[in-house]
Amino acid sequence: MADKTSNPPARATYRHGDLRKALLEAGITLARSGGPDAVVLREATRRAGVVPNAAYRHFASRQELLQAVRSAALSALAIAMETELAALPRARRPADFARASLRAVGTGYLRFAQAETGLFRTAFAAPDKVEGDVDPAKAGNSGLNPFQLLGAALDRLVEAGVLSPERRPGAEYLAWSAVHGLALLVIDGPLRNLARKQTDVIGQRLLDMVEKGL
Repeated sequence: MADKTSNPPARATYRHGDLRKALLEAGITLARSGGPDAVVLREATRRAGVVPNAAYRHFASRQELLQAVRSAALSALAIAMETELAALPRARRPADFARASLRAVGTGYLRFAQAETGLFRTAFAAPDKVEGDVDPAKAGNSGLNPFQLLGAALDRLVEAGVLSPERRPGAEYLAWSAVHGLALLVIDGPLRNLARKQTDVIGQRLLDMVEKGL
């Protein structure tokens, strides 16, 4: 019987760019199942079916692969937030829509943390700049990354007269800290054994608190 753990045969048929994509996809799969620590260049090359040396033309180190996977994870998070935004009914007062937008952004964030825990952990596995980051690899379909989607939701609150302009500066950090903190408590902390229904209720109450506290 063949050994199912043996390496796949090495490939030499990738076109330019295909190997990088294959390595990145392998890295994303590793992150999805095991978080950032599982993203190992040698394992990614094994899954792509190439010899390790072939990978170095695209990723010089494990850290470079991890950063690329991290960008893909941030993009996936942004898309999850955009999905919640896209589901909002548009026929409502601007103030109501602005409030719903902020809630949708937070809901998408929390749901992604629970549904794609490995990618969520990977997205925040290393220090990175937040403001002014225009890397399209970290963005969703709108061209905005998760932090920018939050900022856009807060801007809508100001435009609708829900949030005063004086309280707008720095509001991203307050909202992000609260929602990210709950996400970590749910996936890694003392709330991890709660039923999903309970965490959903807690999440919505937290978003109520964030909106009122801003």
